[in-house]
Amino acid sequence: MEQEQPGRLRRRRDPRDHSRGDGADRVASLRARRGVHRHRDPVEPGPADGRGPLLSRPRTRADRGVSPAAGRPLRRGRRRAQRLDGEADPGGHRVGRGRSRQRRPGHGAFDGAPLLPERRPGRRGPRSPVRVRPASGASRVVTRARAGAGPAVVLVLLALVPAVALWGVWRWAAGKAESFDAPPPTTVPIVVPEPSPPLSTAIVSLRRTPSLLSRELNLDEFRSAVTPLLDTINDRSCVAISLDGIEVGDRTSTLPVIPASVQKVMVASVALELLGPEFVYTTTVRAVELPVDGVVAGDLYLVGGGDPVLSGDWYPTSNLERFPVFNHTSLDTLADSVVAAGVRRVDGNVVGDGSRYDDEWFAPGWAQGVAGVEAGPYDALMANDARVLGDEFRASDPNQAAARELLRLLTERGVTVGGSAVSGVAPSDASDIAAIDSLPLPAIVEEMLANSDNNTAELMVKELGVAASGEGTRPAGLTAMLSVLQGWGVDVSDLVLADGSGLAPANLLTCDAVIAVLQRFDHDGDLGAGLPVAATTGTLRGIFTDSPVAGRLRGKTGTLNNPPFNQDPPAVKGLAGYLPVDGGGAIEYSLLLNGPTISDQSEYRPVWDLLGQVLATYPSGAGPAELGPR
Repeated sequence: MEQEQPGRLRRRRDPRDHSRGDGADRVASLRARRGVHRHRDPVEPGPADGRGPLLSRPRTRADRGVSPAAGRPLRRGRRRAQRLDGEADPGGHRVGRGRSRQRRPGHGAFDGAPLLPERRPGRRGPRSPVRVRPASGASRVVTRARAGAGPAVVLVLLALVPAVALWGVWRWAAGKAESFDAPPPTTVPIVVPEPSPPLSTAIVSLRRTPSLLSRELNLDEFRSAVTPLLDTINDRSCVAISLDGIEVGDRTSTLPVIPASVQKVMVASVALELLGPEFVYTTTVRAVELPVDGVVAGDLYLVGGGDPVLSGDWYPTSNLERFPVFNHTSLDTLADSVVAAGVRRVDGNVVGDGSRYDDEWFAPGWAQGVAGVEAGPYDALMANDARVLGDEFRASDPNQAAARELLRLLTERGVTVGGSAVSGVAPSDASDIAAIDSLPLPAIVEEMLANSDNNTAELMVKELGVAASGEGTRPAGLTAMLSVLQGWGVDVSDLVLADGSGLAPANLLTCDAVIAVLQRFDHDGDLGAGLPVAATTGTLRGIFTDSPVAGRLRGKTGTLNNPPFNQDPPAVKGLAGYLPVDGGGAIEYSLLLNGPTISDQSEYRPVWDLLGQVLATYPSGAGPAELGPR
């Protein structure tokens, strides 16, 4: 720029100072060319300068050299090139790259003497021989083009766009996370277990079957250990012991003897087979006409389904039985269901119906003083073992007693009953108002075996008759039992089944038959799990308390006194069940003692104690745990 005109538009230095020659032979910068219609500019030959003529080439229209007007020149705004570096202009020319490398102020006038252009390595252009003179007024104004950074810059910018976007998303997510009150992190110490010793047992090895190997190693010694027990058995009793179904020892095991309550093992096993573990007893409340506006016009029928543990909620804690009922079906809940069905008044009676079974409420052949005390009366409808609240003794009619209990419960819930509690049979066209199911059969079996519940056993036999032949009678049920046992391969030729409870001295079983049934079921299945545990539960709670089998042995007890002691039938003391073995498997045993005074503790307890000691000797050598893989 001219020094005397500092306010004028900044110009480039004289193009003639360029290393490639006079400004007339230079391609206009991008800024200068963007302001004109390049496709209309003529192509003119460049004039010769002092260094010789230049070849003709496309160039801009010559500056017309109009002198500047006097006074302060007008200024125009800067115009920046928007075209990408290397992009052809509308005339087909490329952007010039011959800008000088002399330093210039970023803005304002250049008032210093211009220096000679710096030579660029690899360029052959001539250098100016003279100092650059200030541009004349005729010199044209040339705007400078912004040099581009090339494709690399474009790629960097394109890469930065997603990076910036991801950074923004991350900052947004971090802000959202900080808006929640997260609980302080807790540090859980990592406990590194001690490394276990490496296994060295081969894949094919007896140690891969520890129970089998232990049994083979210890069976002979176990057989020797039971010999003293076998020697104590009199000729009217029997014993049989096996290990996972393999015979260990026995004495007169085929002799038919009186089993007492061990009979219940046979009843339970057949019931689980014939009725199935899903079986439930159902008790219903019916009426000929369903309630209208809360009123039952006529009688209300309580129809029994054979449930032996149907009870009011007061009965399990009444202490009226030595072994209180458990797993009971609540008669209170059934009364609640009747009220929930809308019953507010019953014009007639509450009728107890036990017609599912026959009218035999006691089994024949029981000893004097047993009926009504140890068992019975029982029927398909029985509540609280035929007791009513407030009465110490059992009622003579189990159906009427159950009806009395329901009437009391309904009255307590605000239902008005016009009649009384009686026994009878519901009409076939009566409709159900409410019903309640018992727990599944394994729970009923457990209550029967653990408590040695005689009523439950007798009613279960009648239900077997219903299942097998449609007859709810004791004979039909016992016939079904013999049929099932025979189907299992049990020798039933010498067996006599007189009842389900074992109270009848006419019952006869063999130790072999009992062992065969025990071997058919797993010791931890529905049958074995229902047996009382030594020194722990049920009828074995106070027995084997100081024995090595305490808390382990499971067994069904049986006792009959059968007075007078000096006459037949003899007294009975029985025990049969399982002793689980550590590491797997179990010992099955059956001990049925018959004798004039065998029910006396002085006679049977030494034999029972010896049984526990003998069974506990197995395994005498290495057990399954010691023989396992290592």
